[in-house]
Amino acid sequence: MQNNHNDRGAPQTLVIVGATSLIAQHCARQWLQAGGIGRVVLVGRDAVRLQGVADDLQVRQPQARIDVMAGDVTQAASIAALVQHLVAQGVPDTVLIAHGSLPDQARCQGDLASAEQAMAVNGLSPALCAEAFAGAMQVAGRGTIGIIGSVAGDRGRKSNYVYGAAKGLVERYAEGLQHRLAGSGVKVVLIKPGPTDTPMTAHLKARGAKLASVEQVAQAVVRGMARGTPVVYAPAKWALIMAVIRNLPRAVFHKMDI
Repeated sequence: MQNNHNDRGAPQTLVIVGATSLIAQHCARQWLQAGGIGRVVLVGRDAVRLQGVADDLQVRQPQARIDVMAGDVTQAASIAALVQHLVAQGVPDTVLIAHGSLPDQARCQGDLASAEQAMAVNGLSPALCAEAFAGAMQVAGRGTIGIIGSVAGDRGRKSNYVYGAAKGLVERYAEGLQHRLAGSGVKVVLIKPGPTDTPMTAHLKARGAKLASVEQVAQAVVRGMARGTPVVYAPAKWALIMAVIRNLPRAVFHKMDI
C-alpha cells in the first residue's frame, strides 16, 4: 500500500481533474476519510459547481485545505498553464484525471462536430492532462497518476464506438506512460469502470440496465491507486467480461447487438 505521506513526511497533496464528476467526488471523500491528505485541489470548467463540491468536502474534513481551480481542460495551452501554476506550488503526490462525457452515438455518426467533441473530451483531454503532470512528477521521483478510462475502450462496438475509440486512445496512452515512467517512482494507474450509476448514465438506468454503485467504483479507484495497480477494472468482474468480448471471433461478434 502507498504511504499516506510523501517522502518529506508532509501531508499529501491531491489533485482531481474533473472533480465535479460523481465518481471523483466519492473518491475524494474516501481519500479524506482515510487521512493523510493535507490539501485537495479541485480542477474543472465550472467554478460554481467546483465550489459546491469543495464546500461539501470541507464539512467532511475541516482540517484539510480544499482549493478550487477553474479552467478549460480541453485545450492544450490552458492545460499547460493550469498545471504549471499548480506545480509551482508543489508537485502533487496524487493526481486523478476523472472528467469525461457519454456522447450520443447516433448523433456522432450524423454530426462530425459532435464526434470531434466527444473524442476530444474523452480521449485527447485526459491524455494531455496526464502528460502535463507527468514531467514534474518524474523529476520529483514520486507520486501516482490515475486516469479514468472505460471498459468501452477494450473493443469497438456499434453502440458506442466513438466513445470507445476515445477511451482506447486513453488506454494506449496510459500504457506508453507506464513504460516511460517504469522505475521512476511514479505510478500510472488506468481505471476502467463498467457502466456506473451516475447522472451520465441515467438514460441507461431508465432502460433497466444494471449499473455499479458509484461508491463501489470509487473504492476500486482509491484501492487500485494506493496499490499502483497498472489496470483496474471497476467492478473487477468486468475484467472477465471484457476478456470474453475482446476474444470473440469477428464473425461471431458482428452478429451480436451490443
